[in-house]
Amino acid sequence: MATIKLPTANRSFAPYTTGEPIVLPKKGAAPTFNRIAYAAAHVVADPLADNDPWLDASVDWDKTIAFREYLWDLGLGVAEAMDTAQRGMGLDWNGAKELIRRALEAAKARGNVKIACGAGTEHLDANAKVSLDDIIRAYETQIETIEGMGGQIILMASRALARAAQRPDDYAKVYDRILSQVKQPVIIHWLGEMFDPALAGYWGNADHMAAMDTCLGILKANAKSIDGIKISLLSKEKEISMRRRLPNGIRMYTGDDFNYAELIAGDEEGYSDALLGIFDSIAPAASAGLAKLAAGDLQGFHGIMEPTVPLSRHIFKAPTRFYKTGVVFLAYLNGLQDHFLMIGGQESARSLVHLAELFRLADKARVLHDPEMAAARMTKLLSVHGLA
Repeated sequence: MATIKLPTANRSFAPYTTGEPIVLPKKGAAPTFNRIAYAAAHVVADPLADNDPWLDASVDWDKTIAFREYLWDLGLGVAEAMDTAQRGMGLDWNGAKELIRRALEAAKARGNVKIACGAGTEHLDANAKVSLDDIIRAYETQIETIEGMGGQIILMASRALARAAQRPDDYAKVYDRILSQVKQPVIIHWLGEMFDPALAGYWGNADHMAAMDTCLGILKANAKSIDGIKISLLSKEKEISMRRRLPNGIRMYTGDDFNYAELIAGDEEGYSDALLGIFDSIAPAASAGLAKLAAGDLQGFHGIMEPTVPLSRHIFKAPTRFYKTGVVFLAYLNGLQDHFLMIGGQESARSLVHLAELFRLADKARVLHDPEMAAARMTKLLSVHGLA
């Protein structure tokens, strides 16, 4: 345990004493689950790069791959080069290609681990007027690259398509063309506008339920080419509604960082697998909870997972797109990287009060690996800002 003085919302400081963390499993055989569980993993910035942090992305590749090894050790899969890795938000396609190459090589060296990689269109000029054929070719470029490395595809939502599409049929044209070509079933990614405002109105309708109808039509028309769909709308009701309408054989991967525990547990009509950014931050709890679920201990699953939900809701609070800051900060507190710096200078996207509350909630969720080290690192951050 450790005691630390933390800033509060009323502009004062209050002492906080930590509790006991979840015991990390010893290295050995990874646990087995009865759900597929991917953690969307972050990248570790190179703190000693002589660059312009707002403009240049310099990655510490060794630490970044070591973090993926940590996730695999816990039995989790890796969703690579997604928005958690600041994809299109600091990490460009060239950086993503290198990340995917290195991660796939690490996965192949280990064998028997799960990894799937994001393919998008962000290398298109964001200011240029593009056609649907331009977007199709952009997807094809990234898919060919990833499949050429032996990777499974997560078909990411396209900002360019959201700009260019005039009607729902435009989405069908693009997805039908792409899905007719893929070498193995892909995971479709529906990322809501709360995560990326540029994706508002995806599938051709601002109303999520109407957009869902279009999306389901595309899934049904291309079912043989689809492993599952990840939706990130932060609405359990919408996810459950869509889950119950999916064609046979297509999985629902929850991307709901607010309601994941109950969605993974499921109900009498089904359950969601997981592809979550928050699993980057709560990996030991996610692993322990999923092992309980696989053993038939639903109460034990909820006992571990439910305390993590307030932490996740805090990390993903509006503006949700800044959640990466909290993810990386918790990795720093837990000694999984040696600094709290991010590509694009995104470490400044959340306030000190926000980070202090994150510390408290992470402790209550029992996901501070070493509370004394975490307290020391939190104190260092406050000291840098003249507050400790």
